[in-house]
Amino acid sequence: MREEEKTAAEDAQRVRVILTTARREEGTEIARNLVEKRLAACVNITDVMSYYKWDGRFCQDSEVLLLIKTTRERVDEALAAIRGVHSYDLPEMIVLPVVSGYPPYLSWVEEETRP
Repeated sequence: MREEEKTAAEDAQRVRVILTTARREEGTEIARNLVEKRLAACVNITDVMSYYKWDGRFCQDSEVLLLIKTTRERVDEALAAIRGVHSYDLPEMIVLPVVSGYPPYLSWVEEETRP
């Protein structure tokens, strides 16, 4: 494996994507908070319609989905920051590993999330 391929693979192993849904205003606040604190390099927000059961009732809500790019080292702090702002009793917070990606982008995520 070439040196640049090793570096890309190592960067990919450190990068994570956190998924969470929220009300639009909260989503914007969460995104700004995470990026300003360097807990995320980037947060994408998109509109979604969520269907689920809560307290035995069927629910349908218009929400935003946040795709939060961070690193393995910053995940716990990012989750705590999300929880600190989020109004839901049980917010969705799912962490996904990045298997591969564009090496310059992965390096950028690393740089932007350094304390």
